[in-house]
Amino acid sequence: MSESAASKSKSTSQPPASAAESAGTESVPATSAGLPPTAQVLFAVINGGNGTVVRSLGVTSAARLAVGMYQVIFSHDVTGSAYVGTIGLPGSDGASPAGEIAVVGRSGVANGVFVQTFNSAGAYADRSFHLAVLS
Repeated sequence: MSESAASKSKSTSQPPASAAESAGTESVPATSAGLPPTAQVLFAVINGGNGTVVRSLGVTSAARLAVGMYQVIFSHDVTGSAYVGTIGLPGSDGASPAGEIAVVGRSGVANGVFVQTFNSAGAYADRSFHLAVLS
């Protein structure tokens, strides 16, 4: 399937994680309230064109996997966290193109979040975004 055709169909599955991405997960023990003793808010602002990190807190890496598909890797296990994403320019001026975003834990990578971005018609499209992880 061409990249153009692939960008028009929504997939409900993630590309597989490599062995290197799956390795090195650090586990943080939870308190009796269910929160780790190091509870915090992590964030990333990602350039949609190439998947690079513009600014962040707790991010170890980010990558564009395909048109409109990204992974953001944090410094510790985020599987018990909440993920909040929004389409937005990485800078402080201009207007972001309209679009949609979906965020979910990264399959096979406990420290990761998988992000999909779409244009207003629902086709995969590269969009810059802001991601918050409430951990």
